[in-house]
Amino acid sequence: MPTDLRRPAAPAFSPATPGSTARRSGPSRRRSRNPLPALVLVLFLVFFVVPVLWLVLAATKTDEQLVHDNPLSPGSWTALKANWEALTAYQGNVILVWLRNSALYSFLALVITLCVAIPAGYALAMTEFRGRRALLIATLVVMLMPNATLVVPLFLELNAVRLIGSMWSVILPYSFYPFGVYLAYIYFTTALPRELLDAARLDGCSELGVFRRVALPLATPVVALVGFFSFVANWTNYFLPYVLLPESDQFPVQVGLGTLLNDVPQFNPTIGTLAVQRPVLALATLLAITPVLVVFLFSQRFLVAGMLAGATKN
Repeated sequence: MPTDLRRPAAPAFSPATPGSTARRSGPSRRRSRNPLPALVLVLFLVFFVVPVLWLVLAATKTDEQLVHDNPLSPGSWTALKANWEALTAYQGNVILVWLRNSALYSFLALVITLCVAIPAGYALAMTEFRGRRALLIATLVVMLMPNATLVVPLFLELNAVRLIGSMWSVILPYSFYPFGVYLAYIYFTTALPRELLDAARLDGCSELGVFRRVALPLATPVVALVGFFSFVANWTNYFLPYVLLPESDQFPVQVGLGTLLNDVPQFNPTIGTLAVQRPVLALATLLAITPVLVVFLFSQRFLVAGMLAGATKN
């Protein structure tokens, strides 16, 4: 009996084309982009950039335009000039006196802070002495305490030495900056090679010489970081000068803004002839924040270096 034995048909193979393996192993289509970064940027714009933009535009409007026009619509140079003239006419150009006072208090306190905080941080990090641990703990405790809790003790101390009402009643409390001491301590502990210090000591340098010739030149990033944070804290401090300085011509600009706010009719209906319009208050606020912005723009490279110091172990 004849049998019909047939082999199964072999599968057909098509010749491989260049890149077919890569196409088979790779994804068939691009992955969709993650929307989270875009959402974060949008939230940042809404909560931070838009209020600042509104503040800038508010200084270029009249009070009527500020209330009835689109919040983000631009004003005019004429309104900006009128607001500037109204601001400088307030109490005989006192806004410039407030800005001068803020600059004087902040920069004098900054110089003293750098002369005290950087050596103190170096001493806590590099030397051993009795009471070192207790001093470090006290620095941390004071750093974590709210500033308002220190106002009454500072007032009593300054009153005992008869400094109330003088500029030193503000400058001296500004000058001793526990956070700056802690930043310097962290930097010298983690980012400064001890071998360089030991080599300088072997060459005959005293401890002061080691600090001045080796440690301090290498500590430029943390000096800039401490200086920036100290300047911002001094410039924006409100409560301490408000308590310690009795005269208007002694106020820094932050306390002066509070005085302007009290003379805005919408916030104080009992105000009389010294009424301040809201665009004028917005312009004064811009003047108050401009120095901090300028200092940040010119020191941001050092700030980044200071914040990244110690991120890698030597």
